[in-house]
Amino acid sequence: MAAKISACSALAAALACASCSYLPFGSSATGPRDFGKNKDGDKVEIYTLTNSQGMEARITPYGGTLVSLKVPDKNGALADIVLGFDSVEGYTQTPAPPYFGATIGRYGNRIGGAMFMLDGKTYTLAKNDGANSLHGGFKGFDKVMWTAKPRSTMAGQSLDLTYLSKDGEEGYPGNLNVTVTYTLTSANEIRIHYTASTDKDTVVNLTNHSYFNLSGPASGDILDHMLTINADRFTPVDAGLIPTGELRNVDGTPFDFRQPHAIGERINSGDEQIKLGRGYDHNWVLNRSTEGLEMAARVMDPKSGRVLEVLSDQPGIQFYTGNFLDGSFHGKGGTAYQRRGAFCLETQHYPDSPNHPDFPSTTLKPGGRYDSTTVFQFSVQK
Repeated sequence: MAAKISACSALAAALACASCSYLPFGSSATGPRDFGKNKDGDKVEIYTLTNSQGMEARITPYGGTLVSLKVPDKNGALADIVLGFDSVEGYTQTPAPPYFGATIGRYGNRIGGAMFMLDGKTYTLAKNDGANSLHGGFKGFDKVMWTAKPRSTMAGQSLDLTYLSKDGEEGYPGNLNVTVTYTLTSANEIRIHYTASTDKDTVVNLTNHSYFNLSGPASGDILDHMLTINADRFTPVDAGLIPTGELRNVDGTPFDFRQPHAIGERINSGDEQIKLGRGYDHNWVLNRSTEGLEMAARVMDPKSGRVLEVLSDQPGIQFYTGNFLDGSFHGKGGTAYQRRGAFCLETQHYPDSPNHPDFPSTTLKPGGRYDSTTVFQFSVQK
């Protein structure tokens, strides 16, 4: 099954090997360092990973959040290409920011009507997105403190984040033990490896919600970025952005990114689905031939030459164009995050899968193992 709920990836297991102690030349980890205090007054820390190419990733256990990611451009100049804040107070403000860089769970994306049925029982979730539940509820994995442990692996410097989501948390059944491992490799990759186990039947859909601007967050919109998505179909939505159940062919629609198109080329079209999402905020059904990592999407920024390739073992990917950013959140260096100033590519199962038996299953059972890897791979095109 594409979800890889029951089988562990040999590659991911090797990357996560707890006995590994080799540190690639030029790789290093700094931290933990002070990142401020949460609303309870508890100290929050941040960890920094670097590699031999000069790339740098900063991650905080609050929300399992990728805070910054510095990547070289075609001239070798580094820039931070993800949206976020200079301290944890930015992530804990009211109203809450829209999941910048966070680990999302227990169920990423939307569940229609904020309920689902499992084993003949109906589970009621938080309605935090109109009548629906979004990204795990009012206090999803993006708003909890994870336990952090840095270590070295054959692939690069890693940070393990662990969290126990207790039975009934945000309405979900089962005690869910979750580990998320960030690894920065010498090949300029951020590898995110997710594993989880449960003591009761439950549903799981984990992802990362980084907002990317390959020119840098203060450089304007991302409408000229060139996007390719390896998908022949997408899941159209209703007015609440819940999938209708149809798997629609992208032929002749603004959703056809099988060949590179500028993100802004068709984003203001009269297509009904574009209007519903106020731009792109949809799930693509990835073309898959194996259960392992395959190319899901590619983005190239003509200005900087930076290229992002997303590899995944999941059946879908949510492409979102920051349609609800409006300048009200001021991030790193006081930058106002404007509409369409970043994009998200969230590897995932389809939204509302627990309510669609024909969609790939998100059910995790005791004795089973949720196991998934996403790779954000960076290069340049001159």
